[in-house]
Amino acid sequence: MVHPIYRVSAFNIVGRYTLRVVFDDLSEQTINFQPILAGELYRPLRDIEVFNKVRIDPEVHTLVWPNGADFEPATLHDWPQLEEALIERAKRWELVPAGN
Repeated sequence: MVHPIYRVSAFNIVGRYTLRVVFDDLSEQTINFQPILAGELYRPLRDIEVFNKVRIDPEVHTLVWPNGADFEPATLHDWPQLEEALIERAKRWELVPAGN
């Protein structure tokens, strides 16, 4: 089975916790990340100043943040199909005490 490989080529901050992400296949997604900002890795991005420090990593061609948070480009590309599962996962992360 062949899986397409996507690369993030550009993004714009279009709202609070919301990015328009452009891919190398010229498709784009507008993603509101707020519902999934949970757990040790993504919770720090609730600080809007930290969230807005997003950039594109030139080696892996995806969105990254200073604390090491990132997403697979394929996840970003297919966000509408994955969003519900990601939100459910984030809700479970909120139930886990910090440091566990």
